[in-house]
Amino acid sequence: MRQGPVLGIDPGSRATGYGILRHTGSGLACVHAGVVRTGGCRCLAERLDKIYSGILRVIDRFHPETAAVEEVFQSINPKSALVLGHARGAAMLAAVHRGLEVFEYSPMEIKLAVVGYGRAEKVQVQQMVKVILGLSGVPPQDAADALAVAICHAHSKACLRLRG
Repeated sequence: MRQGPVLGIDPGSRATGYGILRHTGSGLACVHAGVVRTGGCRCLAERLDKIYSGILRVIDRFHPETAAVEEVFQSINPKSALVLGHARGAAMLAAVHRGLEVFEYSPMEIKLAVVGYGRAEKVQVQQMVKVILGLSGVPPQDAADALAVAICHAHSKACLRLRG
């Protein structure tokens, strides 16, 4: 059974990374990756609108089958966690509004799936994303994190298919 494209999302209130992966006969390939930037928007509501509409545009352009989103990191301060939660909500709502099933993964699960170590540094994640996807260069951090989420999901779904 062949899986459709996967949208990985690394939410942030100022920069939300996204990455689209597709399955090839021999592994995974990056279709597109980038960042939805909220620019000079000072108002949280405007930033959330930019995230929502930016993710909708990505979905409408690349037609992923599923979306995978990084969960909120536990040790950040409560105000930051709340704002990040809003950004996650905007991105997840866009995916649900386009009929995508949404999966969530913790930062530790993502790092473990991509690097093999749940406490890996961001630079290690970027390098492994480059290697796994056969990219010519290291993707920008937010895009690399989103691709890592998508890789984690693709590997998790593959394992579930093998067990089932």
